[in-house]
Amino acid sequence: MHAKNAHGYFTFPKLEGEIGNKMIFRGKKQLIWSLNNYLGLANHPEVRRVDAEASKQYGLATPMGARMMSGNSDLHEELEAQLSDFMRKEDTILLNYGYQGMVSAIDALVDRHDVIVYDSEAHACIIDGLRLHMGKRFVYPHNDIENLQKQLERATHLTEISGGAILVITEGVFGMSGDQGKLKEIVELKKKYDFRLFVDDAHGFGTMGKTGAGTGEEQGVQDGIDIYFGTFAKAMASIGAFISSTQSVVEYLRYNMRSQIFAKSLPMPLVIGAMKRLELLRTQPELKNNLWKIVHALQSSLTKAGFEIGNTQSPVTPVYLNGTIPEATNLILDLRENYDIFCSMVVYPVVPKGIIMLRLIPTAAHTLEDVDYTIAAFSKVLVNLKEGKYVGDTVVSG
Repeated sequence: MHAKNAHGYFTFPKLEGEIGNKMIFRGKKQLIWSLNNYLGLANHPEVRRVDAEASKQYGLATPMGARMMSGNSDLHEELEAQLSDFMRKEDTILLNYGYQGMVSAIDALVDRHDVIVYDSEAHACIIDGLRLHMGKRFVYPHNDIENLQKQLERATHLTEISGGAILVITEGVFGMSGDQGKLKEIVELKKKYDFRLFVDDAHGFGTMGKTGAGTGEEQGVQDGIDIYFGTFAKAMASIGAFISSTQSVVEYLRYNMRSQIFAKSLPMPLVIGAMKRLELLRTQPELKNNLWKIVHALQSSLTKAGFEIGNTQSPVTPVYLNGTIPEATNLILDLRENYDIFCSMVVYPVVPKGIIMLRLIPTAAHTLEDVDYTIAAFSKVLVNLKEGKYVGDTVVSG
């Protein structure tokens, strides 16, 4: 019943028109803070041109089949080589989708003798991958390095008996809170413990580090990441993903990742489009600079206006408020209906009871005017929330 009432508004909303800072929601133009189009590449003219030309030349069927059987091409291998060079890793494997790729990679990398140690706030795709693991797995509280060491002690003891190995899994940038995984501290633990580090950097690839090579580059420990996962769905504004690692690990994945062995390869337009996006990421640093100009403006303005944004160290910008789920519902209604601002709402059980989190995703497509307007609107909405105007069925804009 509740899903039916929310469908099309709070869940499965339809954003229409050209992808950008403003789109159409239910017939009204809205300022959008909910798209992972970090670098604004979704409607970049060069990207649109290459996507269109590649689609006209190849269609969406080519190549036909899984890569192991009949779906490989020189261009697929060229994109992998370019990604390896950019990530400073020996080799790379393309993935059809990030979510299924992560699940399948975890399944392939470990067996029942191995132990996985992972961060408690790991993404759902990691959790689903862990469910396939037939061996032991230990979780440590989010970014708690002291507790991670305790779990590594336990894992080391078990693997000494089983003859297996240890895989530590964390994220470069955590997609809800926006804080970075403590990669530098984790890599430092390799001096004491024997493990491989697998980093999901979906939100860090293209946005973090001097060149955009991700959170490992940002923290100066790119070489300490044994297995790097990135996606095209965020900064690249496309479909697909990749894993970069040593030649031996990638070669093993090519012949053991079930999600890639038994699935059609990426269509040629997506491969060619990804190469264009990677080229722009590498040659146009102003894209990332524009993103961070908006990020700094939004986050500093929110803080100055008295909003709590947690410990974000990335473009992901959470805004924490105190309120109930019904109040959160009415608050979002007010933002969309009276201020024409579209952002995502996160409530219990994702966050504790009594907390409302508004999740904002700034992009290079946003403007400083967008930031100023949003701060003004949020300030009015905060007053409404504190005055109890979102209790009940009627929303009255301040």
